[in-house]
Amino acid sequence: MTEDRMPAAPLRRREGAAPAQTVPLILETAASDDYALIDSGDALKLERYGPYLIVRPEAQALWPKAAPELWDKADAIFTGDTDEDGMGRWRFPKMLLGETWPMQLLDAEFLGRFTAFRHVGVFPEQMVHWAWMKARIEEARRPLKVLNLFGYTGVASLIAATAGAEVTHVDASRKAIGWARENQALGRAEHLPIRWICDDAMKFIQREARRGSRYDIILTDPPKFGRGPNGEVWQLFDHLPAMLDTCREILSPQAEGLVLTAYSIRASFYAIHELMRETMRGCGGRVESGELILRETGPDEVGSGRALSTSLFSRWVPA
Repeated sequence: MTEDRMPAAPLRRREGAAPAQTVPLILETAASDDYALIDSGDALKLERYGPYLIVRPEAQALWPKAAPELWDKADAIFTGDTDEDGMGRWRFPKMLLGETWPMQLLDAEFLGRFTAFRHVGVFPEQMVHWAWMKARIEEARRPLKVLNLFGYTGVASLIAATAGAEVTHVDASRKAIGWARENQALGRAEHLPIRWICDDAMKFIQREARRGSRYDIILTDPPKFGRGPNGEVWQLFDHLPAMLDTCREILSPQAEGLVLTAYSIRASFYAIHELMRETMRGCGGRVESGELILRETGPDEVGSGRALSTSLFSRWVPA
């Protein structure tokens, strides 16, 4: 496959005052009926996803396990390559489990899945962004249009559409789009207004800008490296500035927010914070940036344990 390496476009210098700022902002996902971080340590994490206790690698868990006795209760353990995108396999200490199982978060039903890349179909730390988005949609006195870039398995798209938004979901992976459609069918949500689009995110938003399309909320969760359906190459540090700049172009005049999450990168949240402020110069509002964290619940699931940082984020919101 030939690489369609998109050149980094020269960025325009935005005029006007930079938005107000809130830094650092730490957003914490609380445990729910279908998810909890039980314990972590020794470069591993023990989580509850629905009925299952699952062990996966976690490089940022530098400390020892707080409750080693709980780990023997695990239903599934990922083994193999511990890189973020590394291949591996699952071991089931108690009994062989099926590939998928049903879950529910913020009124959206979806399938968890044991994948060869250690992921299970949802990033629970994103629930703080999803809850914020859900509130904006439900409180708006007009129908909102939401764009979910790098939308993965569609949990955020289902939450937005269930709350009343018209959603455009974009992901370059045909497998992820297929999984998202499965999730929609699981919740008998085929009637919801969601466009499922398999496309390169940059090319899609560039076309939307030329068409004059506008969105009220944009969620973007780009990988540090990825490929589009036709071999397009995505490099976060090369292409993120142009992506955010184009996202600004397709925000509606009454936009409710632009949210960026960044995983597995060697950078401070200040890097994406200042990029977001420069991108949104002249738009007013506020840029909030920091980290998303999960907090250990411990054996009694009261949420008093250590905090596990998962990702960086920056979010522009209107005044």
